[in-house]
Amino acid sequence: MRTKQELSDAIRQRRRAVLIVNAKSRRGRQFYTDAKQRLTAAGFTLLATYPVDEPGELEHSLDEAVRLAPDLLVVGGGDGTIGAAARLLAHRDIALGLLPLGTTNNFARTLGIPIDLDAAVGIITGGKVIDVDLGLAGDLPFANHVGIGLSAEVMLRTPPGLKRVAGKLAYPATAAALMARHRPMRVSVRAEGRTRELTTHQLYVANGGHQAGRPITADANADDRLLVAYPVGGPTRRSLLGATARNAATGHRRTLRHDPFLAVGELLVETDRPAPVEIDGELGGQTPIRLSVDANALRVMAAADVIDR
Repeated sequence: MRTKQELSDAIRQRRRAVLIVNAKSRRGRQFYTDAKQRLTAAGFTLLATYPVDEPGELEHSLDEAVRLAPDLLVVGGGDGTIGAAARLLAHRDIALGLLPLGTTNNFARTLGIPIDLDAAVGIITGGKVIDVDLGLAGDLPFANHVGIGLSAEVMLRTPPGLKRVAGKLAYPATAAALMARHRPMRVSVRAEGRTRELTTHQLYVANGGHQAGRPITADANADDRLLVAYPVGGPTRRSLLGATARNAATGHRRTLRHDPFLAVGELLVETDRPAPVEIDGELGGQTPIRLSVDANALRVMAAADVIDR
């Protein structure tokens, strides 16, 4: 496998890429043609382009893209699309270029990728290859987070049309509708020989630094060999709503040293009843579940001045 510097040089010199855009993501259909034109204008030879429209088509397009052996795979979409690409590219000699065209774009925000399309293309054309961690849910890699409890039900029930119209407000709107009948979970988080017990409607385990389009803490990132577990609120619905509002307002000021965060390399989550799990915005089974870090597993394009740990 080439070094990161060698891969960066190959991308600058050969400009061989494949473009995949999830046309069903919030801005995907709108910006697919623009992304294609901008990359071509920047001197890239696009070995293939894939506007993904149908369920199941994304995995097929990603497989075909890898078989073409580009130096760079540019993927446009939201966190579910980016997560699928990250899983496939883990430990491969291909860099991932991000076009954040989804609703919350958490992984792109964690990596400092601008939401503006021109600025994101600028990162791809003028940036460098770095490597970042992925999480592992069992054996399944994930880029951004695992959500246990209410968020998994929200992912299942949020209408696609509402996401396109309301953006990241679609998720809290759906959550509010579900809250009236949602029961809290008793959760055990086992890590580093200790067990933390809590009761909550929602537990997150994050690899990246953003959730719902906002910072989790000021110092969480995808390149620190840590997963960050934290509940959102306690057993009451009021505490969940209050914690959600506080997290949105104060996430950029908190650090991993503050409660209720648990930053570790591996953990086991168990619940009093099987609870649904979502992985990077896609349903992914139920508890119990073991989570760990796959260090430096993914190569991505980032700004030239980003610190690569």
